[in-house]
Amino acid sequence: MSTGYSILTRDYSKICKLADKAVMASSGFQADVRALQKNLAAKHLTYQHQHNKQMSCPAMAHLLSNTLYYKRFFPYYSFNVLGGLDNEGKGCVFTYDAVGSYERVGYSTQGSGSSLIMPVLDNQLKSPSPLLLPAKDAVTPLSESDAVDLVKDVFASATERDIYTGDAVEIVVINAKGIRRESIDLRKD
Repeated sequence: MSTGYSILTRDYSKICKLADKAVMASSGFQADVRALQKNLAAKHLTYQHQHNKQMSCPAMAHLLSNTLYYKRFFPYYSFNVLGGLDNEGKGCVFTYDAVGSYERVGYSTQGSGSSLIMPVLDNQLKSPSPLLLPAKDAVTPLSESDAVDLVKDVFASATERDIYTGDAVEIVVINAKGIRRESIDLRKD
């Protein structure tokens, strides 16, 4: 976490586990991010007590959208990507703006390195134009190890060109077995 040319901390995770099969990565003003995470955790706990089950990732996506939209006149300065597994066990990724507009996508980025990472992902995953008919699947399927290697490569590249992209990348893999985290050092300067 940094501001300007000052590094405030090197060991701050921007990824929050919201449910057993849903995590949220956030960039922006960290006090707002933290307040949003606490708000979502409280609403998820209420949901668990009322329904006796964890909230699904698409339901969590809708909750996050409503929470952000509720604060649209004085918004959380937070830009989020929510990822997890849907009810069918398939991966799902949702990307948000600060006022709750969201979209289910095959992949997404937020933060300072986003403009460097997204073109590489578009190229590597061969995302077709949404204007093509008939509609095609937006993402080239990758194995888990190939996807992790791609994430490592794009972040290593972004780190060399963007001083605000941190010293390490935290990779979260969500599958039927659960959530696994790994951290890869990018630079130490």
